[in-house]
Formats: sequence, structure tokens, C-alpha cells
Amino acid sequence: MRRINYPLIVSDFDGTLVKRDGTISEENRNAINEYIACGGKFAISTGRMTSGILHRARELGLKGLISCCQGAIIVDIESGETIMEGRLSVESTVAACKKMEEMGLHIQIYDSWEYYSNMDDEGLKSYERGVGMKANLVLDKPISKFAQERDFRSYKVLTMVKPEDGEKIAQTLAAEHFAGCTITRSSRTLVEVVNERYSKGTAVKFIAEHYKIPLDKTIAVGDQQNDIPMVETAGLGIAVQNADERLKAVANYVTDATFNENAIAEIIHKFGFTE
Repeated sequence: MRRINYPLIVSDFDGTLVKRDGTISEENRNAINEYIACGGKFAISTGRMTSGILHRARELGLKGLISCCQGAIIVDIESGETIMEGRLSVESTVAACKKMEEMGLHIQIYDSWEYYSNMDDEGLKSYERGVGMKANLVLDKPISKFAQERDFRSYKVLTMVKPEDGEKIAQTLAAEHFAGCTITRSSRTLVEVVNERYSKGTAVKFIAEHYKIPLDKTIAVGDQQNDIPMVETAGLGIAVQNADERLKAVANYVTDATFNENAIAEIIHKFGFTE
């Protein structure tokens, strides 16, 4: 049995672990299985809600903890139990929705197992295919009114945008200073309002503490701006080759491989084990 170097690896999912076609390569699977068999802990940290990622973690054979909704939810994979959560307030959920409505944007709000959309467009259909979950449509009233009526405390408020508009829209939303919130981007087309107290960085800390693993012996790997907190928090922060340039700038290492070329296997073979 090989000796473990970094006992914990926390990986983003979309754009990092899973390939463009939605599958996880045999090379990545085999590397993860070998790493776990030798005593390592492998965890996923994703922007997806619980229902959009739990079945994928189970398919991969993972056990232990998984981080969802940008670190706002920590779930036990085997039981499905939520063991930590951090929602937005009703006021911030509604305020973010109202601003996005003023801007004419596609809006989604999230619970653990369900999400709601104000538009039934091609963007939503693409998103549904990606996460494998159908949205609940709110078409008869503004989604801000829907949230207000239900005292809805979303885990995040997401808008789908054109890639060329993403940065401007993120800056416009950030200028609103929604109470207790921060703005992040999980892809070139997704801008999200999230609870400022929770991030993929706080998720790495929580998972490391759960397993009693020092932070300096953890690896975190991702591809987008929402991965910056965990890459900066971990002992070894890694960006995959296809990552956003802002993430590459703060990473300790950038892989030779992209998410479509077994980047996770590269990381495990290079850093997961001692020589």
C-alpha cells in the first residue's frame, strides 16, 4: 500500500472533475479509488445543490462529507443528512431577486432538494441537462414576490448571463451591497449571490476539522472564481489547466491537464502519495 502525502483532497466538480460530456473518466476514478484505498479522504465541493450532486458522489463510491451551494451546505453522503448550512436571509433573497428582475435577468433560487426559475428558456434547459434536475417554474408572478410570500431563505440566488456580460453584471450586483452577501461566479455564464459567511474556503476548513487533518496537509482544486477561497485556504491550492486566469494567479500549482484530460488523476499521482 502506498503512503499518503496529503490526506485530504477537496475537488470542484463541474469543469474540474467531471468531463464536458458529464462523465468521470476511468483514469480519474481509478486514481481516486487508489488514493482512498491507501487512506486518503476525497471530497467534492460544488455550487450544485444537494440533489444535483449527491447521486454523483454516490456513483463515484465516495463516503463522508460533500459541500454544496458554494459551501453553504455540508452533507453526509451515505445518510443524505445536512450537518451544516448557511442560508441567505429572506430580505436578502428578495432584494437580490428584485434587482435581477429590474435587470431583466434569468433568476434561480435554491433549497436543498428543489430550485425555482423565473424563465423557461434555452439557458434553463441547458442547466437542467447539466445538473440532471428539473426546475420548478415561477411564471405567474415575480420570483421576488414568490420568495417573499413563502419566507424563502435561499442558499444562493443565481442568474444566467451571456459570457461577455458576466463581469459587468457581477459588478452591478456587488454595488448593491445586499445584507450579509457576497457575489461570486461559478462559470462564465453563472453569477451568484451567496452568504458572505460561507464559501468553498469555509467548507475546506469544516471538512478538514471533521477528519482532524491539518489545513497545511490538504489539497483543494478548481477552475472558477468561486474556487478561489478554497484554493487560498488549502495547504496546496491547485488550478486545472482550463481554469479562470484569476484562479491560476492565486494557485500554488496549475495542472498540465484540463478537466477533459484527467487533471484529477494528474494531481493524485503527483501530490497524493509520498515518493
